[in-house]
Amino acid sequence: MIPVIGIVGGIGSGKSVVATAMQMLGGRLISADAFGHEALSQPEIKEKLVARWGNRILDDQGSPDRKSIGRIVFADADELRALESIVFPFIEQKIVQEITNARGTSNVEFIILDAAIMIETGWHEHCDKIVFVDAPREMRLARLKETRGWDEKELERRECMQMPLEMKKRHAHVIIVNDGDFEKVNRQVKDALVSWKVIC
Repeated sequence: MIPVIGIVGGIGSGKSVVATAMQMLGGRLISADAFGHEALSQPEIKEKLVARWGNRILDDQGSPDRKSIGRIVFADADELRALESIVFPFIEQKIVQEITNARGTSNVEFIILDAAIMIETGWHEHCDKIVFVDAPREMRLARLKETRGWDEKELERRECMQMPLEMKKRHAHVIIVNDGDFEKVNRQVKDALVSWKVIC
């Protein structure tokens, strides 16, 4: 059975960097975030979102707008749970479907599941191993300022909605430090995969 390696970590820790390193070693990437985007385009999901929050969450084309929804749900834990109950079943269904598809493909050495909140959702149950990507908080904040325009207050607000990082670490089989040195990340990734006999 082709193994599934799950990637978790703090916001801005560089999970995608680790995922890229794994892809270079033969892994097939499954991105839960991409399924989150896809979920919003499903007519039945759009209907439920509008039923809860009204047309204010729609953009000029009449599609659900992630930023508008984000402003609502990241300010209220109850609203976030409401969103999760609407979109998470679709995302998990897609994850399971893509794992099955990847396992039926001959040139896939292993599968990478990149899902920031997989521990909270229980999606880690679909994984054989869990990697936690660690990075200094100052570095994470600098990345988020550059890529998303967040300040420390916004990072704290988002992190409060997720499981504490120390609890996520306890689920990990290995911790990979991403301090901006891609070669170092590559070495850590390769060492982990070799030790698990995923690659030679």
